[in-house]
Amino acid sequence: MNPGPFIGAEELFSALSGDTPPVILDASLVLHRPQFDGDFRTESGRSRWEDAHLPGAIHVRVDADLSVPAATHNHRPPPQDLADRLAQFGVGADTATVVYDSTGGFWAARTWYLLRWIGIPVRVLDGGLDAWSAAGLPVESGTGPARPVAPWSADRVREAWIELDELREIDCDTGNLVCALSPAAFAGTEPTRYTRRGHIPGSVNVPARELFDDDGRVRPPAEIIDRYRDAGTDLDSEVLLYCGGGISATVNALALVSAGVESIRVYDGSLEEWSADPALPLQVDDPVEL
Repeated sequence: MNPGPFIGAEELFSALSGDTPPVILDASLVLHRPQFDGDFRTESGRSRWEDAHLPGAIHVRVDADLSVPAATHNHRPPPQDLADRLAQFGVGADTATVVYDSTGGFWAARTWYLLRWIGIPVRVLDGGLDAWSAAGLPVESGTGPARPVAPWSADRVREAWIELDELREIDCDTGNLVCALSPAAFAGTEPTRYTRRGHIPGSVNVPARELFDDDGRVRPPAEIIDRYRDAGTDLDSEVLLYCGGGISATVNALALVSAGVESIRVYDGSLEEWSADPALPLQVDDPVEL
């Protein structure tokens, strides 16, 4: 039986005392809110990990450790490079792995999507560090070394991404190209981290944050499905997800998989790539007058 992409705090606590405890990755990273167009700033979450983390958790900086250095878009490494990097953190091809963060769950989702892409059995701690702490479970502080495993071959790669050339050729007016950004970012009424504001014409908006409750826990499957159907998305057909830089879209992917929807691909370049080409259209909505 497929256990689903999420694991609860109590279940994870029990697993940690088992014969083969999972590897725990803390993917905490801070992405600052843009103050002006083109304002893209991240800050390592390592100090947060040092202050408090799950027992035995290893910190990974997703935008460095699991990304292509200095890439302007499409930050994911090639599968074998990703596998080699993960081996340094103690993750092998069949290593049960749990990912979480303390910064809203978005970077945990990105890490989950990358690991799932190359066939690793990975789950996400529902609610992140806050849920663990709320359950009264123990945390550690300070640093600790990873326990590398032998290099392994990334030979179980699944189809997970759509590239710009293919996206330009599809009909975007079907409701199945979904933007995971906030309503204001989708409309183009607030500063963007990228070159231009707006959304890809024909796409619909299902904000990633709305798929989780105020405590950061995933909403029930029926609610997730309803939100997509309300946006006009046909969940019996492939769903294509994008956002600003391939992070929020993986949050939507995580929620969809938890609701039983598997036919998903993410446009990793997202608006970071699309908005940089002035020949590609972006739609900006008129601000709503109150």
